[in-house]
Amino acid sequence: MDQQFVQQVQADVRRALEEDVGSGDLTAALVPARQTACATIVCREDAVLCGQPWVMETLRQVAPSALAQWRVAEGGRCTPNQVVVEISGNARDLLTAERTCLNFLQTLSAVATNTARHVQAVAGTGAAILDTRKTIPGLRVAQKYAVRCGGGRNHRMGLHDAILIKENHIAAAGSLTAAYAAALHCGQQASFIQVEVETLGQLEEALSAGVKMVLLDNMPLERIRQAVRLAAGRCSLEISGGVTLARLPELAATGVDRISVGALIKDIRAIDFSMRFAAAPVQGAHSPALPA
Repeated sequence: MDQQFVQQVQADVRRALEEDVGSGDLTAALVPARQTACATIVCREDAVLCGQPWVMETLRQVAPSALAQWRVAEGGRCTPNQVVVEISGNARDLLTAERTCLNFLQTLSAVATNTARHVQAVAGTGAAILDTRKTIPGLRVAQKYAVRCGGGRNHRMGLHDAILIKENHIAAAGSLTAAYAAALHCGQQASFIQVEVETLGQLEEALSAGVKMVLLDNMPLERIRQAVRLAAGRCSLEISGGVTLARLPELAATGVDRISVGALIKDIRAIDFSMRFAAAPVQGAHSPALPA
């Protein structure tokens, strides 16, 4: 697992625990200090499970002696009332970790589940489903990870790793061609350079300038079809704006390569998870650590 990713998970969990636990869990202190317990986390609905690294890191930071046995793999499907993980350890520690574990699971599984629906809607078309930068502040790495768990792909992580030339960049530079030339000159560190167009005329200019990645912004369906014919494979084409789950099949059928969907992350409903305590120990379990 990438060290930068591990560090981000650790930071996410530290931040979550600081806001939830603060100086200490006053209620958990009512339980005897040496009391042990076994807990199960149950998913109450159909979902794609996502968030294991954050759960394991929460246990590592709060309940380092706990043992966990996952019953559903990361990215796997959950059915209603299915046990996804069994955890045994110090009762106080598990009680303190409970809400943080569930918060990560409910949010990231929501993104993964939503993404899986969108991916299924374009199955067989050749179009890839991508996310956007419309994420919860501070959870971008986590939510984009969840998109991948749901079968989607990531667009740029942020402004720092790729160039996307949009309407205002073009206006400030004087023309699409001038903006793209500047990007070629100073964008050696970018993972890709993409140009957003709103008209077929702009697409023609982009093709003439040698642009290899074009984003079709808020184009009606027939114009998207015309753009695909005009590009004729000379660049990759991506759709953005006005994309809904219901429209995905017809949009993907136009022949575009990529469809970016802000709703994957920003329009989610938390998945219902709950933790329940029992008396039995967990067999064949593992100590808290980020999954490989």
